[in-house]
Amino acid sequence: MLLIKNGTLIIGTGSIGKGDLLIDGGKIIKTGKNLKADDRTKVLDAEGKFVTPGLIDVHTHLGVHEEGIGLAGHDYNETSDPVTPYVRAIDGINPNEKGFEDARKAGVTTVQVMPGSANVIGGEMVVLKTAGIVIDQMVLRSPSGMKAAFGENPKRFYGSKGKTPVTRMGIAALFRKEMKRAQDYLRKLENGEVIDFDLGAEQLINVLKGVIPIRAHAHRADDIATILRLAKEFNIEVTIEHCTEGHQIASYIAGHNVHVSVGPTLSTRSKIELADKGWHTLNALDQAGVPVSITTDHPVVGIDSLILSAIAAVKHGLSEETAWKAITINAAKHLGVDERVGSLEPGKDADVVVWSGDPFDARSTVEKTLINGETIYDSGISSNK
Repeated sequence: MLLIKNGTLIIGTGSIGKGDLLIDGGKIIKTGKNLKADDRTKVLDAEGKFVTPGLIDVHTHLGVHEEGIGLAGHDYNETSDPVTPYVRAIDGINPNEKGFEDARKAGVTTVQVMPGSANVIGGEMVVLKTAGIVIDQMVLRSPSGMKAAFGENPKRFYGSKGKTPVTRMGIAALFRKEMKRAQDYLRKLENGEVIDFDLGAEQLINVLKGVIPIRAHAHRADDIATILRLAKEFNIEVTIEHCTEGHQIASYIAGHNVHVSVGPTLSTRSKIELADKGWHTLNALDQAGVPVSITTDHPVVGIDSLILSAIAAVKHGLSEETAWKAITINAAKHLGVDERVGSLEPGKDADVVVWSGDPFDARSTVEKTLINGETIYDSGISSNK
């Protein structure tokens, strides 16, 4: 057992001030004040420090876009076809990629890794812990969603080659065509008809049955509206990823009961769809009652800047409570893993970060990162277990 004493605890659903945290068997056992230790318990004094849940980034390309090695590390877009529901991010992730170490050092313990946004339908994604040497041993949820992309990226990748989609109409049409095909495949399966096996349709069945959501890349407000229209047509769950112009239609989004990830707002306006990018998006969505998460879209913005993104959001008007939830408990709910991570509650995984000071002070540093109760980063010494 491990007892972390005398730290300022930010539970993830709020702060209880100075208190203690008891960990055993990789799980959180109890939080409170003046918890007692027995002879078997290791005690860590966190006097003057902050103790928080591990941070969560809901939208990354960690390990499928390896930094610093060029084309050989670009395993995030299967650009052989604009519709590739049969591919899986899990099959392209390198757990030894430097970004995982950066995540651990920054207190990021859970990430969702997904295909890129070149394709209208890009394949399955996975939620991982950030420590491990075999991806299968790091998995928290697999699959965790099906990637889709709307707007300029599919047009740019395939329209320039004279292939569909050339327009936004073409993107929506391809999406509808593939979903209709999967619906027909499912109907035949349920009727016991003899059909040729189709891996893409098989994986889209998980979307149609509500096992996983479509996680849809969209920046412009009209693209967001298209996604919501298609979600209604096929009666499927969706999340909106990026949502750059979400502030323009915040109340409309709020009426559709969807989770939204916003970011990477620390990035530059690298394309036309980002012209109205800013921290005001988070504020407007939050005020409309939309549950928001903050993302770095690593490696667009480095994974180690997740907390800096939250700090910047607070600087521009978002409450500390909302910003904190956007990288912990709301992020866990966005990913459908909130029963395991996102807060320091009894029974959840002991993914814990000890900070030198207030995490919302950019001068504070991560002193320890624990995943499943094991220290995987300690005062600048990283261990990949």
